[in-house]
Parts: sequence; structure tokens; C-alpha cells
Amino acid sequence: MVELKGDERLDYLLAEELRIIQSPSVFAFSLDAVLLSKFVYVPIQKGTLIDLCSGNGVVPLFLSTRTKGNITGVEIQERLFDMACRSIEYNQLESRINMIHGDIKEIASQIGHGKFDVVTCNPPYFPTPSQEEINKNEHLAYARHEILCTLEDAIKASSQLVRAGGKVAFVHRPGRLMDIVSLMRKYKLEPKKIQFVYPKQGKEANTLLVEATKNGSPDLKILPPLYVYTDNNEYTDEVKRILYNE
Repeated sequence: MVELKGDERLDYLLAEELRIIQSPSVFAFSLDAVLLSKFVYVPIQKGTLIDLCSGNGVVPLFLSTRTKGNITGVEIQERLFDMACRSIEYNQLESRINMIHGDIKEIASQIGHGKFDVVTCNPPYFPTPSQEEINKNEHLAYARHEILCTLEDAIKASSQLVRAGGKVAFVHRPGRLMDIVSLMRKYKLEPKKIQFVYPKQGKEANTLLVEATKNGSPDLKILPPLYVYTDNNEYTDEVKRILYNE
């Protein structure tokens, strides 16, 4: 049995044979994390992967269903780190997933540069909020806003951690596309594929997926658009395949 604290619950991880600890007042994963974990290239049989800004460990758990490699997650908030550790223990994945309670700005100096084949990151999307917003719920504020780390911090850390030729994948908002591309190039990460995600046809994109190669040569591919909902507000067939392996 897993120990649940406060308003935590144990949820199924969609179609995967896994469970994850969630809390509506602290953290619950979104579609963005699922899309990132299915979008990024991963080595199937072996390899080393690291996920930054891991929250409750959702991306490492999803990645564990796609690769037999070793996965590390990094989360600065102690409460979320603890939730991730307990989820990993519940799913008996301690031998393959390791969580680090730490700051991504310092992580490369702690565990070493250029050691990972794949880096993923679902960073905070929004500028620093007002003090009032932080006081309302610091856990959500830290997860959503650039309080403890900026986009540049996340991209710099990714570049430090990944080996030459390795992959770095981010999920973010389309409005930050130019920032992402310019910062990736600043830190020798060459964007190789981009996909825009739309709520439904006829709407503006609200999610961006981008994968880069460390020290790669310029050759960007724009993948076909991904639509989340049909006009009947049901998941599209493509999203069903991603979410439920249908």
C-alpha cells in the first residue's frame, strides 16, 4: 500500500499499467506532460534520460513505458518530490527511475555534464506573478510561473546535461517559440522538429512541442498539426492513440 497525505489520491496513468499520486491543491499532471513524453525520441533498449521540472514524476513514469533505459527526474519542490518518490516506489520502478530533490540551475555541477542521451522539460510557462498570487498557493505558483527558474535556466541546464548528438525536448506555449529557438541556439541546441497542438480545428495553437539535438546541424522539420478535440468536444483519434494506445 502507498501512503497518501492530505487530499492526495492515487490515479491510473491513463492506458499505462501504472498509478500516480496526485493532489488537486498541489499538483496534477496535464495533457502537456503526456504529449511531451510521447513526442520525444527515446532509445528503447538502453540509455540515460533526465526530466527537469518533474513535478510529481509524471514524465519519468510515462517514459518508463517507452524505454528500458535509466531515468532521472529533478524537482525543486519537496512536496512534489516526495509525491514522485512514493509513486515510483508504488510502481516498483526504483531500479529504473531516480528522483533528485534539487535546483535545475545547479544540477549539472552536481551530477556531471554531458551524461544524458535525452533531456525532457515541461517548465513553468508564465512570468513571475504578484506576491498575492504566490501566497494563495505557492505549489501551483512555482509550477506555473518563472519564480524558481526561467526558460533560459531550463535550456541552459538541458544543454549542460545532454551529450553531443543527444536530444532535448520541451513543451511550452507557442508565444515563446522565438525565445525557445534563440535560446536553444545560444546553448548549442539545434531545433530539429516542432509540432503545434491545437484545441480543435479553426482555433489557434495553444501548445508547442520542440525537440533539438546538441551540436546538431540546421534541418528543422515542422510536423503535421495535432488537434486535441473534434467539433463534438471528443478527443480526436490521434489524441486517443496517444492517451490510450487505441
